[in-house]
Amino acid sequence: MSPIFDFFLEPYYERATLLIVLEATAFFFGIASVVYAKRENILVYPTGIVATIITVYLFWIDGLFGDMMMNFYYSVMSIYGWYNWLRIKTNKTAAEQITRTNLKEKIVGFALFLLTMTVTYGVYLWWGKTIETSNYIDIFTSGVFFTAMWYMANKKLENWTLWIFADLITVPLYAYRGWGMFSLQYLIFTILAIQGYFAWKKSLNSNLQTL
Repeated sequence: MSPIFDFFLEPYYERATLLIVLEATAFFFGIASVVYAKRENILVYPTGIVATIITVYLFWIDGLFGDMMMNFYYSVMSIYGWYNWLRIKTNKTAAEQITRTNLKEKIVGFALFLLTMTVTYGVYLWWGKTIETSNYIDIFTSGVFFTAMWYMANKKLENWTLWIFADLITVPLYAYRGWGMFSLQYLIFTILAIQGYFAWKKSLNSNLQTL
């Protein structure tokens, strides 16, 4: 077998079957969630919740507390996003349209980014875990991902830019940690996020033309 396949498959040789099944399940629902997000379909949230709850458990088992917190945030923000999209759907207002972030929303997003990194860093300290270089990377991406999730919940185009940026960082990070399926998942996420950006931008431009 080639060294590349060995690199991705070797961690699974001794991993419990249940964990592999759970990772595969999270992989499937995670991909489905991003596909629904690209289509502006509210199913993005229930499918995302299934994926993130499973992932929280997997990363707790593996002691990856930054990634665990990130997926816990996803679960909470998915509930908020689900509620917000339902509210928007019932209130036929301008809020249902995709928009760009204004200055206030950019400031709030940056504050969320800093707050998320601080909380994630605190979780590592609380658990008494040695913070290595890979952990600092995941603390940083946690902040980016959480901000992206908040922007998505509020239908801001910039959510896709943040997803693309953090997904590209996460692909090699998860490969390094031995989570091959998650690494592949984030590679697919990157492609879908690029498609999602152009789909939402097209929708945004169409809405502007009708105003």
